[in-house]
Amino acid sequence: MGNAQRNQVVHFEVLGRDATALRRFYGEAFGWPLGPVAEGPMEYSMVHFGEGAGGIDGGIGSAGEGAGHATFYVGVDDPQAALDQIERLGGRTVLAPVRIPEGITFALFADPEGHVVGLVTE
Repeated sequence: MGNAQRNQVVHFEVLGRDATALRRFYGEAFGWPLGPVAEGPMEYSMVHFGEGAGGIDGGIGSAGEGAGHATFYVGVDDPQAALDQIERLGGRTVLAPVRIPEGITFALFADPEGHVVGLVTE
């Protein structure tokens, strides 16, 4: 992702049943520069606007068996510490921190009304 800053929105994701159709839709609707499809079941493509272009980078892919969702991610120093604070404030952990091979760690939480938001650190 390369743009994580403390407590700012740094990434978005749109996942659904038909990743190919979603990539085509967002690419054509907004002219988003989509990268190649990553190998694996998520059929994930990064959206990267480039240095100085503004906006945040993201990804579009398959939700697997779920109905899909759109999520934004907040850059934090320590996802577990952030989850602990979120739980103290009435939120709940949806997904404990997970480290992926590219070196980032991400987690998901629900706010007091149930909206799911991501956390990420590099």
